[in-house]
Amino acid sequence: MTGAASSSLLTNSARLLGSLRSFPNPLASFQSPRPLKTLATAGSILSSRTKETPRSSSPPSSAAAAGAPRFRVLSSMGDAVESFQLSPSSVLKIQKGDITVWSVDGSTDAIVNAANERMLGGGGVDGAIHRAAGPELLAACEEVPEVKPGVRCPTGESRITPAFRLPVSHVIHTVGPIYYSNKQPEVSLSNAYRNSLRLAKGNNIRYIAFPAISCGVYGYPLKEASKVAISTVKEFSDDFKEVHFVLFSDEIYNVWAETARELL
Repeated sequence: MTGAASSSLLTNSARLLGSLRSFPNPLASFQSPRPLKTLATAGSILSSRTKETPRSSSPPSSAAAAGAPRFRVLSSMGDAVESFQLSPSSVLKIQKGDITVWSVDGSTDAIVNAANERMLGGGGVDGAIHRAAGPELLAACEEVPEVKPGVRCPTGESRITPAFRLPVSHVIHTVGPIYYSNKQPEVSLSNAYRNSLRLAKGNNIRYIAFPAISCGVYGYPLKEASKVAISTVKEFSDDFKEVHFVLFSDEIYNVWAETARELL
């Protein structure tokens, strides 16, 4: 090959190599995939969002099938509450809990205190309510006039005061009967509930909570007391949005719930 031919070949090769270098690289825009762990996590999230909860194959209970107007949920206090329809506009709720922390709106709600005739505090729920309300409650009770020496609220009657440090608007004080010394304990207990409800209605209370009146040291048998309590509440089925029984023990709660199922 002559020198001129060799020079021409080298020149053409250089031009070809230059044109190849200027051609775009087809792999330059390729991006590596996300790590497999991230894709697996995303896939797991997608699966959990789209996975259906298996339906129960068991048949509905007889109460549900019959459309019974009651249900059991958790209250705001964390305790189970069983509800019963008193009327289209009123509900009875039975729950285990501390009545001193119960409230609905702080303006149209009240709790009932199982007081004594002096209205100066005592044991059980009476003492608990006075402690939670603060000394102002005792001072207000002292202002209630005596109907006879040492008696501000006779058995079966009711009185109302502000609630002070309690979360509700009012406290209704009522005195239940001492079971073994009262000649007509059923009448007296019914009057205690009835007069409390009348007093609440007259003071524009829409939500009211009761303890189990007379079921502590006053010795009223639970089953008998629950029948009187729930039967009396039924008389006011159109007067309150909610009537609660807030009960401090499993035993009392179970008896009240059982009686409500029987009567409602």
